[in-house]
Formats: sequence, structure tokens, C-alpha cells
Amino acid sequence: MSRTAVVTGGGSGIGKRVAARLVEQGTDVVICGRRADVLEATADELGRHTVRPCVLDAADPHAVAGALDSLPATVDVLVNCAGGNPAWRLPEVPPDDLPGISELWLEVLQANLLATVMVTTALVPRLADGGRVVNLSSIGVRKGGTAYAAAKAGIESWTAWMAFQLGERGITVNAVAPGLVTDTDFYGDAVPLERQAFLVSQTATKAPALADDVASAIVFLTSAESAQITGQVIAVSGGADLLR
Repeated sequence: MSRTAVVTGGGSGIGKRVAARLVEQGTDVVICGRRADVLEATADELGRHTVRPCVLDAADPHAVAGALDSLPATVDVLVNCAGGNPAWRLPEVPPDDLPGISELWLEVLQANLLATVMVTTALVPRLADGGRVVNLSSIGVRKGGTAYAAAKAGIESWTAWMAFQLGERGITVNAVAPGLVTDTDFYGDAVPLERQAFLVSQTATKAPALADDVASAIVFLTSAESAQITGQVIAVSGGADLLR
């Protein structure tokens, strides 16, 4: 029997590669995101017979609740790739602009931590026994950082907690923490080339990760072979997470 997966942030980047890999395995995939045009294009590219778009702002609890009728009644795999890092703008906010700093932090926390919590919580009753949940973190948690790293740290803590909440049903909950991923708009194009070169120098492999590298780890964690891996964070960073 074919599995059914929900992938947030599935229209582009890492989420798109995860969706593509799941489709290759014969999984029916619902890709969620805020941009209808991107979702439609990805569904056309990957195949409408197995991929269905669902316009959804995962950070908006009302939008999540309103989209439940459009999501599968039973979910075997949930991959939370939705997120973003408007904290790149933080240096542009004057240090005495506390409302501006607060607004930016809340935006980052909502886009990453709250989005993961909202979608997962809404779909817990629909998760099949033996199901898989994989969340997207960042090696920034280990290296320290501002709002983005804090949001991802919250995801990692919540991942461990949810692993124990769902474990008796055979459901595993894990996270994957990428480092620099150069072939995505979010990780690659948003990072200046000089900064990219520095980040690559911090890896043991002296090479950046690609979206497919991250997708490979995520897809493994959705497999039957990963049944005894839960509550874990798997770094896909070429070893960059080992240096602080």
C-alpha cells in the first residue's frame, strides 16, 4: 500500500527535494507552502498523479486549522521544512529599536518553531501508527546565534519531547540540521560568497552540502530502517557542527 506524506515548505529548496525523493519511492505527497504558483509548478514537475499542492501558511494557526479539510485523513510521513530567516535583517535594526527587534524575533520564531509545532500538533490525530515525523533544524543551534538559532533550538527540544509522546505508537520524531546548503535560495543565495567560503572552510569535507544531501538524511529517517532512531538530531554539515 502506498504511503501518504505531508511536506511543508515542499514547493522549493530542501522540501522540494524531499518531496521528489518520496515520490520516487511511490509515496503520495501533499506539498504545503504559502506561494500557490510555486506549489503548482512543483506539482506539475513532480507529477500530479502523486503530488498535490496545498496553500498553507504554517505559522498561522488559523490557516492551519482551516486547511485540515484539504489534508489527508491519514498521514504516514510528516516532514516540516517550512521556515525562514528574516533575522538576516537584524543588523539593520538599531539596537535601541526594541519594538523592531521584538517584531523580528517574533517573526522568526513564528516562521520556524511555531510553524513546526502548529502543523505537527494539528496532524498528530491523523498520524498512522508507525509513522514518521522529521523536522528541520540548523547547526546554528550548536554554534550559537540570534533568533534563527533560538527558534531551531526550540525545534530540537520539542522534537525530543514529541518522540516520547508518540513513541508508544511506533511513531518516530527526529530532526535534521543542515549547515551551508548552496543550491537553495534560502541557504545559498542569501549568504554572501565571502561568507560561503568561510563556512566551507569550517567543514571537514571542504565542500558545502546540497539539498539532495539533506533530503537523503530526511528520507532515511522516514524509512522502516530508522525505526529505532527517535528524538535525535542528525547534522548534515560536512562536520562543520563540530567546530564552534
